Amino acid sequence: MKVENIIFDFGGVLVDWNPRYLYRDYFQEESEMENFLHTVCTDEWNIEQDRGRSLAEGTCLLQEQFPEFHSLIQLYYDKWEVMLHGDISETVSLLYQLKEKFNVYGLTNWSAETITIAYERFPFFGEFNGIVVSGEEKMIKPDKRLYHLLLDRYNLKAGNTIFIDDNLNNVKAAEELGMNAIHFKSPDQLKTELQSIGAI
Repeated sequence: MKVENIIFDFGGVLVDWNPRYLYRDYFQEESEMENFLHTVCTDEWNIEQDRGRSLAEGTCLLQEQFPEFHSLIQLYYDKWEVMLHGDISETVSLLYQLKEKFNVYGLTNWSAETITIAYERFPFFGEFNGIVVSGEEKMIKPDKRLYHLLLDRYNLKAGNTIFIDDNLNNVKAAEELGMNAIHFKSPDQLKTELQSIGAI
């Protein structure tokens, strides 16, 4: 396989994002916070904003459903920047290393309203040859239409592309499209797999 392109997921791969960084300051007990994140501000609710629903609409819908948590729900996007803890420096170093040899692209499930905060905070986003954001396209991984959109927009061949994501379902979708996909678990594991296929 001749590698020409590397596609990165962002959250959990290059950026350490977690709502717990915010909500630990608002719950006395860890168990109460976990219950809130598993029953109120859930991943399933958040992903709809990544799919393109506005933050205002998503917040309002949840506040109507859980009025007793009105103020805590409001915090989710009012203080969203606190959840964006920092970059994952070891993976970012690999990004810069790969950029010396390949074109690098981003394919992320992320709200169109908050992605600009990440762009402004982390200079490494300037290294990308192109980025596709789910919230801007109104569809999310592992919907294969989103992958096709990136491939078509930047004229990439799946067979010449390595795809990196921490979500196994997203990895499987990329593999089904003919990409060489890596299920990200840690920077060291990623480096080892990239070395094994001769990318670094």
